[in-house]
Amino acid sequence: MSDTDAALMEVSLTAVADAGIDIRHMLFERFFAAYPERRASFISIDASSRRMTDETLQMMFGLAQGEGWVWPLVAELVFTHRSYGALPIAEYDAFIDMTVEELGVAAGTAWNAGAAAAWQRHADALKAMIRTARAEWERAMPAGAPQPAG
Repeated sequence: MSDTDAALMEVSLTAVADAGIDIRHMLFERFFAAYPERRASFISIDASSRRMTDETLQMMFGLAQGEGWVWPLVAELVFTHRSYGALPIAEYDAFIDMTVEELGVAAGTAWNAGAAAAWQRHADALKAMIRTARAEWERAMPAGAPQPAG
């Protein structure tokens, strides 16, 4: 938990909200450009993009605030995503990193080295939690774990 990180992160979130920018549009354009085959996984891109963007930002901000709800949410989301098959961990990483990058662009002058470092610290912590959750689910339910194609 870092009060300093949370404060820096909140400034950038407020700047984006005050500017009326919805980062999900550019975020998903970038994500689908990098992973075009993933587009077919989405029944409603509008609904999914809202939820995924909000949850990703909330989890990183929650980590900065030391919130206890982050781990159960990460574990649940990793389990839920198993129904889409064995998603490469690189896709999780890329989505989180793209979220931070798009937030930085949208935050404009409110984005600085301190904010970027704070967001990246908690992005890295979220990525580590996803890896832990995936490993724990695979140990707990090996027969139900999706197998990579090939």
